[in-house]
Amino acid sequence: MEEALKRLFMKWAGAMPATITALPGSGSSREYYRLEGNGRSAIGAVNPEPRENRAFFSFTSSFLAAGCPVPEVYVRDEEHHLYLLRDLGDETLFARLTTLRKGKKEIPDPVMQIYRKVVQTLPQFQVVAAPGIDYSVCFPRDVFDRRSMLWDLNYFKYYFLKLAGIPYDEEALENDFQHLTGFLGEAKSEYFLYRDFQSRNVMIVDDEPWFIDYQGGRRGALQYDLASLLYDGKADLPEEMREQLLEEYLVALESRMPVDRALFMRYYYGFVLIRILQALGAYGFRGYYENKPHFLQSIPFALANLRYLREQGRLSFGMPMLEPVIDHLTAHPHWMSARKASSTLTVTIFSFSYKKGLPEDHSGNGGGFVFDCRALPNPGRYEEYQHLTGKDQPVIRFLKKERAVDELIIHASSLADQSVSNYIERGFSNLMISFGCTGGQHRSVYCAEELAKYLKSKYQLQVVVHHREIDHQPEKN
Repeated sequence: MEEALKRLFMKWAGAMPATITALPGSGSSREYYRLEGNGRSAIGAVNPEPRENRAFFSFTSSFLAAGCPVPEVYVRDEEHHLYLLRDLGDETLFARLTTLRKGKKEIPDPVMQIYRKVVQTLPQFQVVAAPGIDYSVCFPRDVFDRRSMLWDLNYFKYYFLKLAGIPYDEEALENDFQHLTGFLGEAKSEYFLYRDFQSRNVMIVDDEPWFIDYQGGRRGALQYDLASLLYDGKADLPEEMREQLLEEYLVALESRMPVDRALFMRYYYGFVLIRILQALGAYGFRGYYENKPHFLQSIPFALANLRYLREQGRLSFGMPMLEPVIDHLTAHPHWMSARKASSTLTVTIFSFSYKKGLPEDHSGNGGGFVFDCRALPNPGRYEEYQHLTGKDQPVIRFLKKERAVDELIIHASSLADQSVSNYIERGFSNLMISFGCTGGQHRSVYCAEELAKYLKSKYQLQVVVHHREIDHQPEKN
């Protein structure tokens, strides 16, 4: 696939890429790479599902025509299921949120400003672009209707409730599902429904939001995507902020079409509920069935949202089985304790020189992972890099083009994932990870920074980076 992506880059840029870097994976089967060369950069996508690709290409054309900020598709190879996209960088809205928030409940104003822009732009997709969309290319369905809702609810039942061992009366729960989907099926569904409208699918470029991963879109109700964004589990937005953004959205929507606010709100919290239940099903499938434990970290945040909505009387849809199930989940300390743990775990990442010995673990736990970077290509051997560090762009460019460096970071990230997930689940407070090289100046510094960036983008926790040989004090990220 990498060779095919290189040829595709050559076709677009007129030269072979100087570097090709695998990007961290997500919950899907799609793979992404950054290709750079000839003064140009692009994201290469590999997706073996041709119908999903076709939907993505069609939607992208419609969104660009409607003025929506989405990445241009530069060139594609449909035979090999590859395409190149505009490179929007690495910063998602979720990464910006967790970096500036630093584990606190309050949302910094710069993050709030971007959320405002996001909800103000959402109607551009839902209403303005909708008439130009070819819904015949949607995959797997062209409308989010009762059948789609029942799929999501059964996803919750089979991959969360059953795998987690939660007791319930199946026939009574099925009656609740039929009642809820019948009610939500009354809402108008003639708008574009993004389907996975959440903070990890919003990229930040020059403080402006850009939108990705909409290939699962279809026709549907307006309320669903707003619910997805505002009740995005690990984003853990304060309720006051949700209310402000709901108002911002309605004002933006009213600038594009007449809105009956009472009718909108009649269905809104029902879509919030069904989105949270769908997310719990996804967390259970990825966490329990596919054995990817970091997905389980999101469960307490989703349940906290359900508990708040239940306490506020916003889930009173006449569901005699589902409501006690929610009460059982949200009252059980096993499910709610990880929410506290996820915000108290501190990962300390060191870079160091082997000549001066291993870093000391001040947490008293005796240390953690130590990765030896001395086998990697060494920019310190070249005069032009000797007075620079792994935080300087020339050194970063040097190391990014080396496949061995990329592979070490991927393997280190995978090992770190296992421990971070386990430590959060068990309520541990400290994890130490160290990268060593000869001088502690170039390779180890770069690898430490890359792992810190990865962990901050994936988890809501405290990451502290300490470059022992070039810093005097720890640098908090």
